[in-house]
Amino acid sequence: MKSFKALSALLCYPTPALVESVPDIRAALHEERLLSPATLAELEALLGWLASADIYELEETYVLLFDRSRSLALNLFEHVHGESRDRGQAMVDLKALYESHGLQFSSSELPDFLPLFLEFLSILPLDEARSHLADAAHIVRELSERLERRESPYAALLAAVAELAGDDAADVQLVEDDNVKPDDLTALDAAWQEAAVTFGPGEALDGCSRDRLAIRMRAARRTPAAPA
Repeated sequence: MKSFKALSALLCYPTPALVESVPDIRAALHEERLLSPATLAELEALLGWLASADIYELEETYVLLFDRSRSLALNLFEHVHGESRDRGQAMVDLKALYESHGLQFSSSELPDFLPLFLEFLSILPLDEARSHLADAAHIVRELSERLERRESPYAALLAAVAELAGDDAADVQLVEDDNVKPDDLTALDAAWQEAAVTFGPGEALDGCSRDRLAIRMRAARRTPAAPA
């Protein structure tokens, strides 16, 4: 579905290619009409900013919000499990879900990265996609509220993702917002001073989300599903 894929693209690290694709993204969202007119109108501020702002401003804003700020991380399980080992099993289960639909991705991509999750949902039937997204909708709505408090145009984008989940969103307990401002680098550094967590055999997270200036979201590579 185009809307899931379009929102996934908008949540990725901004590149010149993304900026050039803004008109196509806007057209896809309006054509499919899965989002309400009010939500589409709210997204215009973000689309306009992406299309007109300097690329270095876009990059810096994205990194300060989503890579430097732990409470705004786009890794979904960060907000549910924090640094507990329960997060590792959740990662394994989500990766297995992807693979059961014939998707594969490199070991450097964490399965709970929201743009990757939306990319996966875009290949599913709408009802199934909404059912999976409902499991994360409470997290996404909280992220939207946190971004709203920081007066970020990305708030409307997370609200749009939550709207796609429909009315059956799960209610889960989340890690509290640290309320650290994106430009308060001292406070952000302190928030990241925690031990690494292991996600499955030989795969460890060592704070790689903290300074991902060079990291780009790579779309999952589709491979034919194994025959039953």
